[in-house]
Amino acid sequence: MYRDIVDFALTTPGWLHTLAEVGTDAGLFLFVALFAAAAFRAWRAPARDLALVIAGPAGVVFAYVVSEVVKTVVREQRPCRGGITTISACPPAGDWSFPSNHSVIAAGAAATLVLAWRALAWVALPLAALMAFSRVFVGVHYPHDVAAGFLLGLVLAPLFALLVVGAVTPAVRLARR
Repeated sequence: MYRDIVDFALTTPGWLHTLAEVGTDAGLFLFVALFAAAAFRAWRAPARDLALVIAGPAGVVFAYVVSEVVKTVVREQRPCRGGITTISACPPAGDWSFPSNHSVIAAGAAATLVLAWRALAWVALPLAALMAFSRVFVGVHYPHDVAAGFLLGLVLAPLFALLVVGAVTPAVRLARR
């Protein structure tokens, strides 16, 4: 499946290559903007709503740290190391493939945003899926790297956010006084 996707990607127009390469990182900034919008929306809402927005990025960081630990244990080589022509340059040796950190971050951000503001689901979840797929499209991850990363982010980030929201809510109340 990896080869099929990468081979197809190479037949697409150059502008799509650029969009996929830039979009895989730029999408992370879109999530920052969505968190800012959610915080603005929750600013005058009940304290727990703002606490969920604040806890969301903490959940994403937690999921990212877990994925980094998994990467160092699994140590899977990137698929682009096998002499395959890809859109993106292959990351340096020692930058492991499994799981995809971009997928962890994108899915974690989307899931925690949906916790804080359900109406964002229609934009956050497809954006996360597109960002995750782009990692295979540009050739730097296998599909299972992306799927595992997506699942890690989707589960761990909102779980962590829900675990810490009880501690963050009193801090929000205190800061509002």
